[in-house]
Parts: sequence; structure tokens; C-alpha cells
Amino acid sequence: MHTLNFTLKNIFAVKNTKANALVYAQCSWITEVSNDALIMKNFIMNRSMRFVMLNDYSKMKLLAMADTRFASWIIMLKRFKVIKRNLQDWSLVIDGTCIGMMMWDTQFVEEKVLDDLWWDKINYIIAFTELIYDMIRVTDTDKPSLHLVYDMWDTTIEKVKSVIYRHEEKRETEQSLFYDVVYQILEDRWNNSNTHFNV
Repeated sequence: MHTLNFTLKNIFAVKNTKANALVYAQCSWITEVSNDALIMKNFIMNRSMRFVMLNDYSKMKLLAMADTRFASWIIMLKRFKVIKRNLQDWSLVIDGTCIGMMMWDTQFVEEKVLDDLWWDKINYIIAFTELIYDMIRVTDTDKPSLHLVYDMWDTTIEKVKSVIYRHEEKRETEQSLFYDVVYQILEDRWNNSNTHFNV
């Protein structure tokens, strides 16, 4: 599970370094979308009035996130997707109802929740990272599960490829730079964990 969690870290929280330039170029948009969602979550949950107002529109709650559990990014984005309509309805009234809000915060949230392209990016992120998250859930148990991960690994790689290629409208014979980067992240983490097991 540790290995898979750090695989998600490499996808969701990529750093802009010289050695990491290609990965950053391909994955930084994921970090941006996730950070947007985090800003929105904090905007809502850090002010009781906003939080109470959102509760009038949605019975499903936003969740706190664990800094070291990168699977929680997927859970947060999935929760945003579920309450998308509620957020959009709520965003239309926060402008004139909440007193003392910073105008930038209000405009930022309103722009994001009403931006179809932003929601499309969330759907895409969930579509391929949820496959990795499913493997984490299998290993998040007290029972021996390593054999299950080995069984799931190749299938997961193929499913991730299928999601990315379908999104990019590429044929199997074409190259996807984004998939190559994601695949390399997965392979590097997998090989590191295998080396550890074999020592």
C-alpha cells in the first residue's frame, strides 16, 4: 500500500525540478486541479457560515484530508464530483449572502464550480487514478494481500492505458507522452518495491 500511495504522490504532487521536467510538464495540470479543489474545500470548511449554507444544498459532506495519504486526493475529487450540482447551486448565492468574504475567494470558487472544462479534468483524473486507488483498497487490510496486487498489476496498467488513450483519442499504435510518464511512474514504484521484497 505504501508503494501505491507514493505512486499517487508522484502523479498528484509533482515537483518542478530539472530532473523531473518531463513529469512536471505532463502532470502539473493534475496538481493544479487538485490544489483548486483543496482551496475550494478550505474556503467552504474554514468558515462556519459557508459550511452551514452548503449543508442547505447538499447532505453529503466534504472531508478532511490526510497530508500523507495521497489516495485522499482521489476521495476528495470524487466527493466534489458527487456534489457538483449542489456546489453550482450554492455558488450562485454566496456572492450576495455571505458578509465579509474576500472577493477573490468568492470569484475563484464561483468560476471553478461553473467551469465545465474544470469538471471534465476532474472526471479524467478520477477515471485513471481510481484504478490505482482500487489497488490501494485491496491492500488496506490486515489480511495477506500482496498476491492480489500482483494479480491486479498488469490488468490495472492496461486499464489506465485504455482510459488515457480513449481520452486522447489515440490508436493503440500511437504514442501518448502522458501515458508514458504515468506508466514510468507506476513501473518505477513497482520495481522499487520488488527490489525491496527481494533483498
